[in-house]
Amino acid sequence: MKGVAILGSTGSVGASALEVVEGAPDRLRAVALAAGRNVERLAAQVLRHRPVLCSVEREEDRAALLARLPAEARPEVLVGEAGAVAVASHPEASAVLCAMVGAVGLRPTLRAIERGVHVAIANKEPLVLAGRLCTERARQSGATVLPVDSEHNAIFQSLRGHRSADVHRIWLTRSGGPFRTVADLDSVTLEQALHHPTWAMGKKITVDSSTLMNKGLEVIEARWLFDVPAERIQILIHPESVVHSMVEYIDGSVVAQLGPTDMRVPISYALGFPERLARPASMARLDLLRIARLNFESPSFERFPCLGLAYRALELGGTAPAVLNAANEVAVAAFLDARIRYRQIPALIARVLEAHPVQPGEDLEQLLEADRWARERATSELGRG
Repeated sequence: MKGVAILGSTGSVGASALEVVEGAPDRLRAVALAAGRNVERLAAQVLRHRPVLCSVEREEDRAALLARLPAEARPEVLVGEAGAVAVASHPEASAVLCAMVGAVGLRPTLRAIERGVHVAIANKEPLVLAGRLCTERARQSGATVLPVDSEHNAIFQSLRGHRSADVHRIWLTRSGGPFRTVADLDSVTLEQALHHPTWAMGKKITVDSSTLMNKGLEVIEARWLFDVPAERIQILIHPESVVHSMVEYIDGSVVAQLGPTDMRVPISYALGFPERLARPASMARLDLLRIARLNFESPSFERFPCLGLAYRALELGGTAPAVLNAANEVAVAAFLDARIRYRQIPALIARVLEAHPVQPGEDLEQLLEADRWARERATSELGRG
């Protein structure tokens, strides 16, 4: 029985992970859960899975959670970042799934990596902000870092059984988002940006998908996950979203991972690793005869400047990716609040990235300071109109 700790259990990925755990009761058990302020959902998860430890954001959330639980079902409940670190450190957890949004999940994720266990990373911040730190500490501890993001999970699967020296190129696929064939991006509305043709996701990541910033951040993640330089990481638009990503080898062979557009597939692979868990009955199988055709095309860096900004941040190195990520979060939030237009998202990010004095980013405090600086600078730029 593998004990599982989940950082961000009440979010969509965390909830899907608990579905996977529930579907494999003889293989997996949720032993520790960290959440934010969604106390009602966390209480339901505690009653269903009976973890021994939980973490919430604030002291009042702790009181609210305990008030919703009968005495016999109350786990130990801790608060704040220290509580999330304790969840990641739980001795019964041999697998830790990291799905906390924002920089708040960095310390717990690094702690899990330092323990030398299986660490499944679903959020972008650990590898975008601190990719060098995460991979260095994984090498020191012997931790296995498993990507949950569907594209990186596909690459991870396509690399198994092959030598890294034989890799020629990595292909990251993407659906193309809602604006793949839209001629005029200057008049894009919020409603249009939030309508993704394939995946059902939160507002922020849906906007990132439309600007292709999510794919740019995935390039940064892939560089650290697979130790491949940026020039050997390429992007393909693939509207059907069936091929989740591919690895091209030096002999010309291409190995791809295909599957349904269901996040439970990569979550299941990451939690069950090195074995596979059975597909839940509620998940549809991939029907290639129904799909019949797979299409691929190159993305336009001119139409989607966020892609170029991500490659630029990776080239600059150090604290630049942390600044890119933070500036993007501020820009997307401003777009969602109708404070800037769609085309102004990459313009704001570019101004912040250009103004940043890049630091080496060799420790967590320096990276978090860069994240803070970028948010302040982006907010200041917004104030100037």
